[in-house]
Amino acid sequence: VSTQSTWGIKFFFKMQVAASYAIVYAASVLGIIWAIINYLRIAKINVRGGLANQDFETQQPVGNMNLLEEIGGYIATGAKAFLFQEYAYIAPFVILMFIVICLVAEKELGYFYTAIAFLLGAITSCVCGWIGMQIAVFSNYRTTYKAQFSLSEAFKVAYQAGCVMGFSLVSISLIVLLTLVIIYKEVYNYNHPDVDKNYFWESIAGYGLGGSTIALFGRVGGGIFTKAADVGADLVGKLEQDLPEDSPKNPATIADNVGDNVGDIAGMGADLFGSFAEATCAALVVGASFDQFMVEKHTILYPLVLSAFGILASLVTSIFATDVMNVNENIQIERTLKYQLIISSVILTPLHYLVANMMLPDTFKLPEQHGIKENGKDIYAFYCAASGLWAGFIIGWFTEYYTSHSYNPVREVARSCETGAATNIIYGLALGYLSTIIPVICIAICAYISHKLLGMFGIAIAALGMLSNLSIGLAIDSYGPISDNAGGIAEMSDLGEEVRSRTDALDAAGNTTAAIGKGFAIGSAALVSLSLYGAYITRASTSNFKHSISDSSVTSPLVFSGLLIGAMLPYAFSAMTMKSVGQAAKQMVEEVRHQIRTNPGIITGETTPDYERCVRISTEASLKEMFAPGALVILTPLALGSIFGPKMIAGLLPGALVSGVQMAISASNTGGAWDNAKKFIESGQLIVAGVQKKKGSEEHRAAVIGDTVGDPLKDTSGPSLNILIKLSAILSLVFAKLFGQTGWLVCPLNEGIPGECPQ
Repeated sequence: VSTQSTWGIKFFFKMQVAASYAIVYAASVLGIIWAIINYLRIAKINVRGGLANQDFETQQPVGNMNLLEEIGGYIATGAKAFLFQEYAYIAPFVILMFIVICLVAEKELGYFYTAIAFLLGAITSCVCGWIGMQIAVFSNYRTTYKAQFSLSEAFKVAYQAGCVMGFSLVSISLIVLLTLVIIYKEVYNYNHPDVDKNYFWESIAGYGLGGSTIALFGRVGGGIFTKAADVGADLVGKLEQDLPEDSPKNPATIADNVGDNVGDIAGMGADLFGSFAEATCAALVVGASFDQFMVEKHTILYPLVLSAFGILASLVTSIFATDVMNVNENIQIERTLKYQLIISSVILTPLHYLVANMMLPDTFKLPEQHGIKENGKDIYAFYCAASGLWAGFIIGWFTEYYTSHSYNPVREVARSCETGAATNIIYGLALGYLSTIIPVICIAICAYISHKLLGMFGIAIAALGMLSNLSIGLAIDSYGPISDNAGGIAEMSDLGEEVRSRTDALDAAGNTTAAIGKGFAIGSAALVSLSLYGAYITRASTSNFKHSISDSSVTSPLVFSGLLIGAMLPYAFSAMTMKSVGQAAKQMVEEVRHQIRTNPGIITGETTPDYERCVRISTEASLKEMFAPGALVILTPLALGSIFGPKMIAGLLPGALVSGVQMAISASNTGGAWDNAKKFIESGQLIVAGVQKKKGSEEHRAAVIGDTVGDPLKDTSGPSLNILIKLSAILSLVFAKLFGQTGWLVCPLNEGIPGECPQ
């Protein structure tokens, strides 16, 4: 029995579960209100009727402000059309998965708990992606409009739009998950003494599975769309025709800007929703194995309350960027965004202690399967959450160091362009490989501390700690594509060099923040996957299964074989996604060349390119190509588990985790570094033998080639790998019963080995 704290607030929470419900709902509602407030601030910007940009000497309008809404409308129409088609393509697959879960993953035929949770997670993921896309296309041209007046005003619009995305996504997902838990408790008759409470919480894991399934197709499909358009626009527009970036004379420029919204906004939102849902579900599933958590019923809600306090801390933090700090110079952009991570981490650290003290017993016994003999303590949970939080901060800081042109690594890549594209690519790859060292060490230390203290539950809490400022992480991540779109709209509207320089500065910082966001996603994916792996091993070890796991050591032939196959999966997946981008980009290049060749008036500005045709090519190619990589991720564990049993999966999951984390970090940082090396040259900061190298120079051409190679790495393959890691793990957990009851080749492969095959 735990020793009760004398704190009145702790006693209050111990008295009733309703208090935990109240704080989660209250924090989530406040998050939604804050998102609405930021939306209304953006909506007040009146773009119509104003030619605000004037030459200071002649006082004459520069550019065509009337084009702003028109171009923004093109981008919005293309993004909405693609997302609608993508969801329509995914819907039959979701229905099929729902049926499969009902038939083989539920406790008994006729149960629908896991399947309904899966469906709800998928729907919530779609809603979150749609909200993100809507606010992005609503705010991109307003950011351009404000860039005419000042850098500070443009920054605020882009960041406020990011806040709408961040706070609405986290708040909605938390409300839906808690509501699901409450309804299921009533329907399942949770408080009855004979109810299987472990199955109850395992069925909730379907919510995370649904979110990650949508995230996989969203990331892959959106990534193929955006990079096909981007590569096509760069290869023909920049290298062959010497057109500036986002030139209205480039037929692929609208498709490129549409891609920023469907890939880097909707896809990224679905991805991080999946991370959040899976981290929470992992903590709930593992926590359900604690007998004391089942007696003191409020304690199992600790992960939800932890996330609720994260919303509150993030809300306070975001006010500093939108209402306190001023961004009047380029150098202040990255600094302000970095302060967002620092401030949120500092505020959250004592809050993590408060939540652990409120929600958990002073001491509690850990289940035997966690391999820890000592009792757990509430302070240990604080250590786990804090280690995840600060590990995420360190990962973000080092990601910035390796991807921002404010620091030497990216400048070194830019200087390598003096000798051509080949050395640029060599330096960029080397940078990506080096950039894995510190993040991997941070993840390893965090995992060790957390497992040492609280076993797999500690690792799940560390993952939630890393994601506790997810609202801020999403805000700074969404800010980047919105700023990128703003720059494209400024170029197409011909608003002048001053406006474009401001949007370029915002975009350069956005590339770095996007890389930071990917670092958080990858780090949390590693911890989430590890905690889900622990839950899978516990589930697959049950004596009720025909083939249960008694030994998951690497010396087991099946485990080792699975380890090798799992380590191969990220390479196969990356090959498929990169080849898909290449094939789609090839079609785009041919289309852009065809339009320019058959209609010379495009280059002279006399004729408008057929933007819609390029958008259609990217849409068709991405929808066609996204299913093969998705099938690889989903079918591999299902097939191997059904044929070779749960032991094969016990090797597959850590193999994919260890290999995928390294590849994801390297790919994302390599691509981000190449992109910002290009922007470093475009800003005129590269000096060779006293000569300033800018757009149009040979060094710039070499940088564009590196950036083009890096596009599918940083925006398609890299960010999709963390979904592979998570989805494989949660899929295996949900279908552990299937693997334990089938395993058709387990007995033939283990004939004569004691304990491996039931008699």
